[in-house]
Amino acid sequence: QAQLVESGGGLVQAGGSLRLSCAPSGSTFSYSVMGWFRQAPGKEREFVASIRWSAGPIYYADSVQGRFTISRDNAQNTVDLQMNSLEPEDTAVYSCAAVSLSRIVYSYTSPSNYDYWGQGTQVTVSS
Repeated sequence: QAQLVESGGGLVQAGGSLRLSCAPSGSTFSYSVMGWFRQAPGKEREFVASIRWSAGPIYYADSVQGRFTISRDNAQNTVDLQMNSLEPEDTAVYSCAAVSLSRIVYSYTSPSNYDYWGQGTQVTVSS
C-alpha cells in the first residue's frame, strides 16, 4: 500500500516562510504526478501545486502563484513545497497526493484524479 508522509508544517507569522516535504514510500516510479492540496476549516479541499516526476509542466493555483514553489528531489525521493510571503488565508491542512503511473489523467487540479494521499500537516499563519 502506497503511503505519503508530509512534514514541515507549523505556526508562522504573516510574511514568513515554511517548507513542506512529502516522502512517498516505495518506488517513486509508481507515481506520475505529485500534488499539494489544502483544506481550511469549513472549506472544500483546493489545489495548490503539482509536478511530474519526469519532465513536464508545473502548475500552481492562482492564489499561490509567485509565492509558493513546488520541487522534486529525485535523489531524496521527496517533493517539497516552499511557501514564502505567507498570509493568514494560507492557513489550512496541507496534504500531499500522488497519481498512479498506471492512470492517465488530464487534469492535475482535481482531487478526484489523485490515487494516494498523505494524512496532512497543519499550517497556521498568524496576522
